[in-house]
Amino acid sequence: MSVHDHRAWRPAPAAPRSGGRPLTSTVSPWLRWATEAVWFVEHAFERARADARPEEDTRVRIFVIQIAFSVVFGLLVLGAAHAALMTPRGGTGAAAVSGALQRADLTDRNGQLLATNITHYGLYIDPTEIWDREAALRGIRRALPDVPVSRLRRVLNGERRLIVVPGLTPAERQAVHALALGGVSFEPEDRRVYPLNRSGAHVIGVADTGGKGISGAELAFNDEIRAAGAEARDFALSIDLRVQGVLENELAATATEAGAKGAVGVVADARTGEILGMASWPAYDANRRGSASDDAALNRVTSAHYEMGSVFKTFTVAAALDTGLADLDTMIDASEAYMIGNRRISDFHATNKVLSLEEVYLHSSNIGTSRLAVEMGADTLRHYFETLGLLDAAPIELKESARPRRPRDWSDSTRASLSFGYGIMITPLQMTAATVALVNGGIYRPMSLRRGGTGEEGRRVVSPETSSAMRELMRANVLRGSGGQADAAGLRVGGKTGSANKLVDGRYDPSRGIGSFAAVFPADGPETTQRYVVFVLIDEPSQGSRLGGAIAAPVVGRVADRIAGFLGVQRRVDPVLPTGVVR
Repeated sequence: MSVHDHRAWRPAPAAPRSGGRPLTSTVSPWLRWATEAVWFVEHAFERARADARPEEDTRVRIFVIQIAFSVVFGLLVLGAAHAALMTPRGGTGAAAVSGALQRADLTDRNGQLLATNITHYGLYIDPTEIWDREAALRGIRRALPDVPVSRLRRVLNGERRLIVVPGLTPAERQAVHALALGGVSFEPEDRRVYPLNRSGAHVIGVADTGGKGISGAELAFNDEIRAAGAEARDFALSIDLRVQGVLENELAATATEAGAKGAVGVVADARTGEILGMASWPAYDANRRGSASDDAALNRVTSAHYEMGSVFKTFTVAAALDTGLADLDTMIDASEAYMIGNRRISDFHATNKVLSLEEVYLHSSNIGTSRLAVEMGADTLRHYFETLGLLDAAPIELKESARPRRPRDWSDSTRASLSFGYGIMITPLQMTAATVALVNGGIYRPMSLRRGGTGEEGRRVVSPETSSAMRELMRANVLRGSGGQADAAGLRVGGKTGSANKLVDGRYDPSRGIGSFAAVFPADGPETTQRYVVFVLIDEPSQGSRLGGAIAAPVVGRVADRIAGFLGVQRRVDPVLPTGVVR
């Protein structure tokens, strides 16, 4: 070959072993197909050059490039479609956000939002990229007035990239971004937010920045909330936001006007034990849990202890009726003070006469219930208090449910005190659960924040006949007794008042007390009637009356009046009955 030959010299190719193509019998079909395609294209190029048709060579190459781009584009489209349509919420999307909570939205029983996750941003600064640190300090402080100045200055004066503040909202992030500062960056954080702020804060609870529930329903149902989030489902509580709002509104208005230390309110479904409303006053903003005082953060419904006073007479009378110790016509001597050793028990509203059991209840006679409790004996009274859940923490999903402060002995004097609500300190949730059992036909069921309740059959604590008699007595107490201010037109409210002084430095202080009212509506009708229990307690009112009938009963009446329509309770005009007749 001449050195002037314009074609480059190539070594002769080795003879192919299979028709000029590589042997592919031992490789996969996909690899064999790809190899053959490459050989086809290469031979097409060689044929074009051999036939002196360069334009054919160009067309083949363009065709190959189009095919390659089409394949890549198709794969990208398929990947994007799969990510958008097939990836569950909390999966890939949540993993892409640092610190994703992967918690389901919390809703009330009607689907109204209680808690959700919203992307916030952590503000990071690399001081080595800041050219004017003082200017950056001033700019960031203008954009974020609440930023911790000491922390900001420390990071700016450092030598490495650090976080300044977590949890910036999108608006706050944009305000800092608009400063166009070098060295400033943001990292997304999926954070739990509570759109209702203070409403329902105690019962909803909060979750920490790591996505773990630390109080309330967020803690109680932590694993279930996370599981629901992974499946892109909401998690519904038993709370009805309409009921919750009414309860909080009425409670706060009364507590503020009375200058009270605190207040609690509960609305429960007597058939299922579901909590429809749970309010503790004062409240706090769930989005700022760290800045709440211990007093505001305390859920008084589950964790505060009170000597309840005369609302306990409902339990004492129920035990007497259920054991057959007495009936509504049994006469009890309340004509003079009842002496137990050197202790003198008297009535606040003394009648100084012999009373029927019905009159003992309507006049709230300490003498009458004390005589019943002493005659009943320690074992019997303890049995009823135990089965009514008064000697243990109220069963509910909330971890905050506290144990009561129980009596150490069950002597005659202690039982007398217990009969009218002294000598034992229980939580409002225990009070609610026991009242539910007495008015629903006699079945004690756990309270529940789960929509639909726990589904447990419960245990019988009193007979259906005793339950019916107690509903009649409670209704009579609203019509002719101390609970008149709890009445709501057409709703047939029944209930019992409670007033108690607090023990301060070993003595009961009449200037520091509680007023409460435990109610059911409607109180009439057969055992299968859908009923609701409302319990309200005002703690240490400093203005006006401290008696339960004057300060707590009106709240119950207004709450029942406002929520009846939400709950489907039909109003019925009460017939006029002769004096002394119980419905």
